[in-house]
Amino acid sequence: MSNPENYKDAKSIYEFSAKDINGQDVSLEKYKGHVCIIVNVASQCGYTKNHYAELVDLYNEYSETKGLRILAFPCNQFGGQEPGDNQEICTFIKSRNVTFDMFDKVNVNGGSAHPLWNYLKHKQGGTLGDFIKWNFTKFVIDKNGQPVERHGPSTSPKDLVKVLEKYW
Repeated sequence: MSNPENYKDAKSIYEFSAKDINGQDVSLEKYKGHVCIIVNVASQCGYTKNHYAELVDLYNEYSETKGLRILAFPCNQFGGQEPGDNQEICTFIKSRNVTFDMFDKVNVNGGSAHPLWNYLKHKQGGTLGDFIKWNFTKFVIDKNGQPVERHGPSTSPKDLVKVLEKYW
C-alpha cells in the first residue's frame, strides 16, 4: 500500500492507507460513501475518559443507522500520554468497549507525521497554524472523502451530532 507522493496532491482520504492496530495495511478507500471522524487519541489524557465514552456512544448509535465510521489513531506526541505499545493500547480500548477502527500509533506533527495527517492539516488548518495542538483533534470527513470540518479537543464528540447531520 502506498500513500500519495505529495499529500497536497491527494484528492481525498481514499488515496491513503494506514496500518491498523494489528499491523495490517488498510486502504482508506474502504470508507468510501461513509461519513467519518478521524481522531488522534491517547489513553492517559484528561480528555480520555469522556472522549472515548462519547466516541463509543456515537459509533454505537450511528454506525448501523447512518454509516458513521470512526478512525482512531493513537499518538504519543502530546505530553507522552500514549506511551503503550499496540498490545497495551488494545487492552485499554477493550476495557472501554471500543469497536470502531483503531490504527497503529502515529505521529501527527513534524517530519515523521503520517501522510494522512499532513493531508488533513493541509485541508483543514487550525486557528493558530496547521499543526495538531493536542490529543482528540477531530476531523469530519464527508461521504466523498473530503475533510470538511476540524474540531479541537474541547469539542465534545457528542456535540458533533449536529455537524454530522449535515453530511449524512
